Amino acid sequence: MRVVALVPGGIGDQILFFPTLDDLKRSYPQAEIDVVVEPRSEGAYRVCKSVHNVIRYDFKDRNSPADWGNLLGVIRDREYDVALSLGQTWLVGLLLWLTGIPQRIGYSGGGSIFLTNPVPLNKDQYAACMYHDLLKGLNIITPCGELAINVPKQDILWAEAEQKRLGITESGYVLIHGGSSQLAQAKGIDKIYPVENWQKIIQDFQQRQPDLSIVLIQGPEDTKLISNLMQSFPKLKVTAPEDIGKLAAMIAGASLMLCTDSAPMHLSVAVQTYTIALFGPTDPAKLLPKSDRFLAIKSPTGKMADISPQAVLEKVWGS
Repeated sequence: MRVVALVPGGIGDQILFFPTLDDLKRSYPQAEIDVVVEPRSEGAYRVCKSVHNVIRYDFKDRNSPADWGNLLGVIRDREYDVALSLGQTWLVGLLLWLTGIPQRIGYSGGGSIFLTNPVPLNKDQYAACMYHDLLKGLNIITPCGELAINVPKQDILWAEAEQKRLGITESGYVLIHGGSSQLAQAKGIDKIYPVENWQKIIQDFQQRQPDLSIVLIQGPEDTKLISNLMQSFPKLKVTAPEDIGKLAAMIAGASLMLCTDSAPMHLSVAVQTYTIALFGPTDPAKLLPKSDRFLAIKSPTGKMADISPQAVLEKVWGS
């Protein structure tokens, strides 16, 4: 059986879709599963063991009829038996109908007239479970599994070498990721925690546990935040993993992950690192599973700046 899944969205959306892909592969071990994802999200599949091919397509771009036609041609040429779609637009529904794929599964609502197996959309649950509901269209009735990833061995070895380079001792390390994607910023989604708040948190850590290493994760868009924090605390350590696998391996080795609602948060959940995540306008119940290992701090106003450093420290130290 050949399956194609259309998965728009960022890296976090892809990771949340992994339990669906993994359960599909468990139910049909011989299936070849391909995904159509935006170029910015392709790197997520470095740590996914269930996908055969990744096809790039920028769903968010203003695509011309020729762009849609090219994607249609690629999908038709591969002669899929099943299509799964996370999108609800009539355009994606029409595209799937035009491919001639026998089983077309997506959510009821916009564009579902073009589907053979529409599935009810329940947004009032953890997003991974909402995506997993699509498998009901194939009569796969299993509970949604935990987020899980497959980190390549070379990335684990890289992380071990990186910890040595940073001079991390047996006392372990805390990771901090305070950044946000340019796309979130462009959309006006408030996911950045103010520098001065991070400074108060780091100061408290250094006073209470001076031997504990604090490591900042630097992504391509975090330069300003990292620079400001390093000026205040020159002894902080910085890691800049070049791909998702290496980032996941660094997170797996940490004692604690302090982060905002972001792709690294989902990686932290997938590797079962103790996580405290800060949420502004987004709903933690839809983005974190229920677990004592993964704690959310929701802004009382929806603005990240209104989460007090004290509220974060109380979660960290348990008082």
